[in-house]
Amino acid sequence: MSFRFRLEGTCPHSGARAGVFETPHGSIPTPAFMPVGTRGTVKGVLPGQLAELGATMILANTLHLHLRPGEETVAALGGLHRFMNWSGPILTDSGGYQVFSMAKLRSIDEEGVTFKSVVDGSAVRFTPERVIDIQATLAPDVMMAFDHCPSDPCDRDEVATATDRTHRWLQRCVRHWRERGGLATGTALFGIVQGGVFEDLRAASVDAVTQHELAGYAIGGVSVGEDREAMREAVSHAATRLPPDRPRYLMGVGTPLDFFDAVERGVDLFDCVTPTRHGRNHQVFTSRGRINLRSSALAHSTEPLDPLCPCPYLEGYSLGVLRHLCKSHEMLGAQLATLHNLHFFHDLLARIRRAIPLGELPALRREVLAACEGRYIPSESGKEA
Repeated sequence: MSFRFRLEGTCPHSGARAGVFETPHGSIPTPAFMPVGTRGTVKGVLPGQLAELGATMILANTLHLHLRPGEETVAALGGLHRFMNWSGPILTDSGGYQVFSMAKLRSIDEEGVTFKSVVDGSAVRFTPERVIDIQATLAPDVMMAFDHCPSDPCDRDEVATATDRTHRWLQRCVRHWRERGGLATGTALFGIVQGGVFEDLRAASVDAVTQHELAGYAIGGVSVGEDREAMREAVSHAATRLPPDRPRYLMGVGTPLDFFDAVERGVDLFDCVTPTRHGRNHQVFTSRGRINLRSSALAHSTEPLDPLCPCPYLEGYSLGVLRHLCKSHEMLGAQLATLHNLHFFHDLLARIRRAIPLGELPALRREVLAACEGRYIPSESGKEA
């Protein structure tokens, strides 16, 4: 089974690049956004809708699928692709992010991490080797190495410790993945660069991670508490040093501004819960700015959600109707908001891809961010219902 990344165009004004990442389950035109299906489903969205909205690759989480229903159950039900009813490429996150996000429910040692299960409170042990075994049983297209994401990207001592441990864990992941068959199994392994906000630690991490000949490399430990400028610098320190012939994946980052900042620095792949989580909470991204669909200002608005959005699922729904659905806690309101956000994100990445080889990325950045970064309130308003 082969994995290949090829460049199809570069930006004359920045490090942005357009390419294609080929996997056994299909090709991903890059830059691309991966919707997050943590427990084997992208919340509120059917697999067919994901494809219609522009998704080419989706993400699932190793720890959460291990907790429920268990990787052996997923395998017995046909593997992760059949389990998710998705025929395209899938990437599984290793659980490394949960080392950060579940800090109160885990303990770390050199051998691995012990989590307290969010399902039944039992102790769950993850080591680099165990993580590879679980992901191999799930059988995605791309599995991630187990890493240590530090809790404070600005604490140099903590970051240095976590980064060094990430490198040692990567060696164990690579060894065990190769012992299981490596690329011949149809699943690639990506290594993860850490280093916090520190340029020298990021550079050293790139050197350590790229010593392993892998199909792609990720940048982790970003957008975990640092300010935006520090985040930009961390991405620059890592992305510009990664091999140009492999996809570069920025983990857990995803707003329109994030996309432009990272793409300009050479990033190819993104994932984030932003579009789906915001949708479930009735917050939407539009070409006119962000909208809170529960706002009283929308009560009598007959305007469409976004006049520039061709998403077919929103056709016929005014802002006033969408507000009613959200205020009434109707499932449809959250579903429609989620569908719109995903369409907005995928459409934006498609526009970015087209702009890169034409040298039009700076103009597109100005156009999009000037319009969508603020808040939008319609001209028609009504009283609180």
